[in-house]
Amino acid sequence: MANPQVSLTFENAITLTQSILVQMEQGSLSEAEIEQTIAQLVTTSNGARGFFVTYLTDDRSLADMPTPAVVRALQSSPALVADLLVKNLAMSSAMIIHHQRHQDADLTQGSAQVQRRTIRLISLVQLAEVRDYAAKLVESATTGAGDGQAFLSRWGYDAEQKAAICKALIPLL
Repeated sequence: MANPQVSLTFENAITLTQSILVQMEQGSLSEAEIEQTIAQLVTTSNGARGFFVTYLTDDRSLADMPTPAVVRALQSSPALVADLLVKNLAMSSAMIIHHQRHQDADLTQGSAQVQRRTIRLISLVQLAEVRDYAAKLVESATTGAGDGQAFLSRWGYDAEQKAAICKALIPLL
């Protein structure tokens, strides 16, 4: 892959992750190739965001039981990966509430799947940064101020959604 710091777009990262998942399902990538490719993806914000949006929502069961290569790759960029894991857990928790309100069982189930997969990844990667990011987001969700407030405001989460976010994140503290 070309220098991802310069050329990798969010859309390219999604496409690359889809390709990786197909090759993983087919068994055509070695564990070392999986680790190297994903580790390279998660060195940039676009790459990591594209990886997570694709990996966590994919219809295949690969994300339900991440391989050691996937875990090691994610551990290679702890700050970026921890931040995105916490945000994915927060977003999926809030979206469960949103979809339930709109009585959309399929989307509720999809958000619950992303939530479960994210919790599983967090438990496997065991990054100390997760606790720090989770604490900041819980503080902002409960006080309306702090380092996580911009994220919460950007998505317009209401009190019930913020409570769901806290419920999901507090076990990480």
